[in-house]
Amino acid sequence: MADALADALDRLAATPKRLAHLVAEASDAVLDAAPPGEWSARTVLAHFRDCEVLADGMRLARMLAEEAPVFADFDEAAWAANRNRSRDHKAQLLGDFALHRQATLLIFAGLRPEDWERTGSHPMRGAFTVRTWVDQWLEHDLGHLDQLERLLGETVDEVLKRRFHPRG
Repeated sequence: MADALADALDRLAATPKRLAHLVAEASDAVLDAAPPGEWSARTVLAHFRDCEVLADGMRLARMLAEEAPVFADFDEAAWAANRNRSRDHKAQLLGDFALHRQATLLIFAGLRPEDWERTGSHPMRGAFTVRTWVDQWLEHDLGHLDQLERLLGETVDEVLKRRFHPRG
């Protein structure tokens, strides 16, 4: 289990760079384009940032501070309609997310063995520990990375290959 946890934490740590590589060349027009009924790439980036603070980070903090807290669902539709757009420039979204993710990783790094077993519950997800919450957090990251890749028409791996191994 220790190896699986270390791998999950490494993958969470890699998300900010993967996002930055994926959107580095995207124009504002590309970031703001959205298929009907879907979020734009900019909104997905904002979701990464805001979930780190308002949902996932808050759940982690409550599990570490309270005994078995029960979490409300995060209403993504309400969030998308009412979210603060004052820091929506690509560099701000990426920088804010990276900063908050680093803070999250520092919290994880300081946990004692018994902290990993602290619990919380969610009406849709049931009960979970801090340890199993890490897996759900990573699953969330991967799902939205896939969403961004579809919106932008290129995977992170394709971007990196194109950028660092140009045809010559």
